Amino acid sequence: MTDTSKTGKTFRVEADTTAAYWHHSPENTLPPPDMMGAYMRNRPILGAPVEGRKAWIIGSGIAGLAAAFYMIRDGGMAGEDIIILDTMRIEGGSLDGAGDPEEGYIIRGGREMNWNYDNLWDMFQDVQALELPEGYSLLDEYRLVNDNDSNFSKARLMHKQGEIRDFSTLGLSRSQQWELIRLMLKRKEDLDDITIEQYFSAGFLETNFWYLWRSMFAFENWQSLLEMKLYMHRFLDAIDGLTDLSALVFPKYNQYDSFVRPLVNHLRDRGVKVQFDTRAYDLDMTVEGDARTVTAIRAKVEGKDKTIAVGPKDVVFALTGSMTEGTAYGDMDNAPVLERGKHDPGDASDWALWKNLAKKSPIFGKPEKFYGDIDGSMWESVTLTCKPSPFVEKLKELSVNDPYSGKTVTGGIITFTDSNWVMSFTCNRQPHFPTQPKDVLVIWVYALLMDKEGNHVKKPMPACTGREILAELCYHLGIEDQLDEVAANTKVRLALMPYITAMFMPRAAGDRPHVVPAGCTNLGLMGQFVETSNDIIFTMDSSIRTARIAVYTLLGLRKQVPDISPTQYDIRSLLKAARALNNGEPFPGERLLHRLLDKTYYAHILPPLPEPESDKRETAEGELTLLVGKGNQALGTVLGWLEQVRESIRAHKS
Repeated sequence: MTDTSKTGKTFRVEADTTAAYWHHSPENTLPPPDMMGAYMRNRPILGAPVEGRKAWIIGSGIAGLAAAFYMIRDGGMAGEDIIILDTMRIEGGSLDGAGDPEEGYIIRGGREMNWNYDNLWDMFQDVQALELPEGYSLLDEYRLVNDNDSNFSKARLMHKQGEIRDFSTLGLSRSQQWELIRLMLKRKEDLDDITIEQYFSAGFLETNFWYLWRSMFAFENWQSLLEMKLYMHRFLDAIDGLTDLSALVFPKYNQYDSFVRPLVNHLRDRGVKVQFDTRAYDLDMTVEGDARTVTAIRAKVEGKDKTIAVGPKDVVFALTGSMTEGTAYGDMDNAPVLERGKHDPGDASDWALWKNLAKKSPIFGKPEKFYGDIDGSMWESVTLTCKPSPFVEKLKELSVNDPYSGKTVTGGIITFTDSNWVMSFTCNRQPHFPTQPKDVLVIWVYALLMDKEGNHVKKPMPACTGREILAELCYHLGIEDQLDEVAANTKVRLALMPYITAMFMPRAAGDRPHVVPAGCTNLGLMGQFVETSNDIIFTMDSSIRTARIAVYTLLGLRKQVPDISPTQYDIRSLLKAARALNNGEPFPGERLLHRLLDKTYYAHILPPLPEPESDKRETAEGELTLLVGKGNQALGTVLGWLEQVRESIRAHKS
């Protein structure tokens, strides 16, 4: 959104790196659109506070909590003027974590992160740490844990009932590498409503790359090719750590205790109020020309209809859609039972607000594109509460450190590539809950394909009890003959989520509303189902970023929300990604680059070559022969030119 009211110059809150060529000029003294760093930590100078203004936040997930945080830190609002409304009776939304060793713990999902989640770290560097003394931030605590406990996996892929499959490379043929490169070169505008399987070859979808990618990010073959492309750009710097998960960092505890609890404490200490058992399902608006202003929130409060008045100076921030709405639960002896319709979640759901907004105007998007096919967006997760058993002994074989050591265990998910369900499991640092007993481990299991029979249990996963899913896991680990002993020492809790990857469903321009839809004077939309310039979805960082955009825009703050991290443009990221896509081997032309840049200041940007120093010239010439053809007249010309450049560099050096 642009604002020219104060200086006459265009100011964009949500920066967009791909919008135009950026350069220094008298008309442009702002940092690059994707710059991150201390210069972006400025606090905007505020005008007179808006007397009587209140902020209403619908949803207490990470986006809603972040909106409250930024209104206080950067917007100068008093915490007591901020009210959060939530359907549940506990904050955190999808960032959950609960239970005990007697009934079993439960986590519907987990969060893997990398170091350039810049919005997340921007916020948490100002939130008091959970366990460190006063004055240390959650970021300080996170770094303390991860800098002293490296993350990696030694069993990322498995098959054949307990065998580790070779995952040392991405396993891409040259033609499959080009499929990825062509996708990265495509314009976003050309990928509306195209699915992953419509673009990629059948062989590509059986490679190591795809098993690593789909299981880590939870992509299905029939989901959005556009979103996969955005993920490629967002995580380009991490491609060389995709195989062994060395690109990731993890919290010490589960997502609720690690992130939600400290942030809620921070907000409550500043007076922010949370009203539970309140389902907002519609917004009353006045429309004057193109301007739309929210005047009231319609909600069910403790089951009764209530209209919450929104003052003329108030602002409203609302979550659109919910990826964990309608979760069905099960346990050791009971399979989960869905209560949501396959094509419409109904009016008594967290989708109702977006549905009703969409009826008012096309600017609010098309929610049915995302909730309308739960067969395409559903998967199931399982939480195991384990005491010592043959399963724990097998886990020790596959782990980086002893599971009881407090250090990295599996280093992320382990995926069974021959599982009909595409089943994965992980053991994060233990204890996973602060009060968890020392002899208990908490393991998370999930699978992607909900319509296939298991390899061992001849049922689709949603039809299975916890014991049957445990049997399928033991089968893939090669310990199915010890199931009874494993089951006797394991508690199982199930969570079947019909919309868990609804945000990945194929989409086109206009299907998602903008953070501040055109003409809206006091309404900002947040979360996983809004449109941003280049960001991805299904991450904490993207949710926080939407909240920042909404707050800065509605409060009129002259402060940028940067585009995603610029690492996708870093030549070092591009070169190491090219090497990773080429299965760890030098990519075409890489040896020639070494020949050219060797002994220069820029030599260090290139990955080391596998050949000894003495063979570099010969291998470079061999590579050039492959590129231009044996006997080609251009071969001698290019070799001569390379030598001239090298001699010129030496001459200048001397």
